[in-house]
Order: sequence, then C-alpha cells, then structure tokens
Amino acid sequence: QLQLVESGGGLVQTGGSLRLSCAASGVMLANYAIGWFRQAPGREREAFSCLKAIGDNSKFADSVKGRSSISRVNTKNTVDLRLDNLTPKNTVLYSCAAYTPDRLTNPFAFLKSAYDYWGQGTPVTVSS
Repeated sequence: QLQLVESGGGLVQTGGSLRLSCAASGVMLANYAIGWFRQAPGREREAFSCLKAIGDNSKFADSVKGRSSISRVNTKNTVDLRLDNLTPKNTVLYSCAAYTPDRLTNPFAFLKSAYDYWGQGTPVTVSS
C-alpha cells in the first residue's frame, strides 16, 4: 500500500520560495503519476501541478506557471516541488497525491477523482 508524506511546509516571507517534498513508503514512486494540490480554508482542493508517470513530463496551472517546478528524485523516492515568488494567497494546505495511469494514454490529471493515494498535507503560511 502506497503511503505519501509531505514535508517542507511552514512559514515563508512574501516573495520567498517554497520547496515541498512528497515521500513514499512501501513502494517506489517512480511508477506513479503525481499531483500537487492546494486547499485554502473553506475551499475545494485543486490541483496546480502534475507529473506524468511515464516520461516525467510536467504541467502547471496558469496560476503558478513560470514560477514552479516539479521533479522526481528516485534515489530518495520523492517528488519535489518548488514554488517561487510567494504571496499571502499561497497560504494554504499543500498535498500530494498519486495514481497509476493507463500506460497507453499516460495522461495529465488535474481532477481529484483520478488519484487513489493521498498524503495528509503540509500547511504553508506566507507572511506579508
């Protein structure tokens, strides 16, 4: 059973950068597509970054495009996310999720329903 644990959250200043890590235990993350989600208080959880299982192609929501990167680190069995130029609007709970994609279509997945495994999330507060 895949278990995911996020780390790297905490307090960040406006204009700063965030580096989050999604770590797996039990199985190798290399075979899974990974999504990073954000959830503000009282709002639905929404995806903003996806990493394909095959080929490691990534895709980002317009809100973070150009200031975010995602990478798979197989030696650590993690998927790491970097987000730059933070504002107080980035004060949310960040979660990672994983699923095993159809190997023929290997799609990006920005829908919560695509994912089978979820971490508990790590909160980030951006101070103004």
